[in-house]
Amino acid sequence: MSIPASSKTAPLLICNGQAVLPERTAAAAVAVVDGRIEKLLEQREQEERWLAEHPDAQLLDAQGRFVLPGLIDIHCDAIEKEVQPRPGTLFPLEFALLEFERKLPVHGITTMYHSLSLGVGLSLCGDHLLTGMIDYIAAYNRKRAMIRNRIHLRFEVSHLAGLPIVERYLREGAIDYLSFMDHSPGQGQYKEPDSFERYVMKNQGVNREEVAVIVEELMERRKQVDAAALLKLGALAGANGITVASHDDDSRALIGEAERLGVSVSEFPLNLDTAQYAAERGLHVCVGAPNVVRGGSHDKNLRAADAIAAGAASILCSDYHPSSLLAAVFKLYDEGIAALPEAVRMASLNPAQALGAGGELGSIEPGKAADLIIVDRYEGMPWVTHTLVDGMPVFTAAVRYQDIC
Repeated sequence: MSIPASSKTAPLLICNGQAVLPERTAAAAVAVVDGRIEKLLEQREQEERWLAEHPDAQLLDAQGRFVLPGLIDIHCDAIEKEVQPRPGTLFPLEFALLEFERKLPVHGITTMYHSLSLGVGLSLCGDHLLTGMIDYIAAYNRKRAMIRNRIHLRFEVSHLAGLPIVERYLREGAIDYLSFMDHSPGQGQYKEPDSFERYVMKNQGVNREEVAVIVEELMERRKQVDAAALLKLGALAGANGITVASHDDDSRALIGEAERLGVSVSEFPLNLDTAQYAAERGLHVCVGAPNVVRGGSHDKNLRAADAIAAGAASILCSDYHPSSLLAAVFKLYDEGIAALPEAVRMASLNPAQALGAGGELGSIEPGKAADLIIVDRYEGMPWVTHTLVDGMPVFTAAVRYQDIC
């Protein structure tokens, strides 16, 4: 049965489901009181006793489906595509965020670290656009929100004009996650000749002559990267409890450089040796869910499934495709690459712990926020039937099945 939206504070019992816990799957009912997980009830007698103690409780029948913690997506730049779906075509941020947020509970995402790029992407239209997005999302959260909207600020290290912007946001506590990026051609993601130029022409709608100017300016700025300023930002983030990540690491040397900057998450390492070294050094390694779902990298880099199978990756993110996150979890499980609790942790508890939110979010455990999703399967594919944030329903699906005559 569905739960009335007015029942935010009413006790709730999610029953008859398969709860995916941090280390096991259990036929357990999940009891929620005041928006938090109060108990796990693994016996019918326990359920009856709890219901007797809470006569005003609502029931949500999971009907044998999986009950998972809400997914936590630490890297997704899809909000930028919502604002600018085509080069030079901008939509109002107010409209874009409202519409984008509505899609996320459908995919089981209850905490989204919106990835906003300073120095590349939308920022090329002016840093004011990015700062306006950060400020608007913060204000939006104070007024209303379906899910937990948080900010992942991605900083292009050659964008020297952006240094004071990053420092200000770190000091103000206006961002929740910081990553350092280097998208200059000839290294990292763009090692292959002309790969950077092709990407920019496609995504920014510029011609060959215009991209040549962009490359020349970028390479000149790259020579002026302020290592001392980056060290300062990394230390400031650490002092304010903000996790720092590196991006597209392709060597052990880059992992060493990242560690000196205070990095504890390596996002999208480009080869298995680098991923394994980062994991050995104690870094959290994040790979893309679209890579898992598609069976490989669209840039012909490291296969995420290979890193996971080798124990060299512990976090999944949606990168650019939110619906891939839940699909990747179940593909890893279906293909025997990871047990279901392990696969679920990669998109819930592990990212929560990496970003300092593991005590509050990321698993079905007493005392934690009741961010929960109920997942069914259709022809092998997972789909979300219910999403709750703080125990409050933010999405419920209804499907009309028809007999085929």
